[in-house]
Amino acid sequence: MILSSPSFSHQSEIPVRHTCEGGDASPALQWSDLPEGTQSLALIVDDPDAPDPKAPAVTWVHWVLYNIPPDAGGLAEGAPPPAGAREGLNDWKRTGYGGPCPPIGRHRYFHKLYALDTVLQDLGKPDKARLEQAMQGHILGRAELIGTYQKR
Repeated sequence: MILSSPSFSHQSEIPVRHTCEGGDASPALQWSDLPEGTQSLALIVDDPDAPDPKAPAVTWVHWVLYNIPPDAGGLAEGAPPPAGAREGLNDWKRTGYGGPCPPIGRHRYFHKLYALDTVLQDLGKPDKARLEQAMQGHILGRAELIGTYQKR
């Protein structure tokens, strides 16, 4: 499985337009080489460096999506999720994308895409933990794209 973005490359800086200092638009994402039998995809974007990379205390969740149709091929920049996809809650207790907004230092943002062998039941608006629980036993593959950001 491959996950990439036309906005930034793996381990490079996320552009300001995708952060709280810019338009806070979700980055475009593209995927390929999904495992055979993939019925849906799930995406979790989180920051394990919160609040301070020198003393991380929590993993802050920025985006939770599930039941993404695998044939979508990707997500457009700033666009709503494709038809059929469901949104979970980020750590601001809202649905949708919340861009990088680190209080101190350079943080890493993990974009984790999971290929699942099923379409999950409607979980409502699950948080990351609830989605991960529902995915157990259904993960066929995983891809990861890491971007970084430090406030100006």
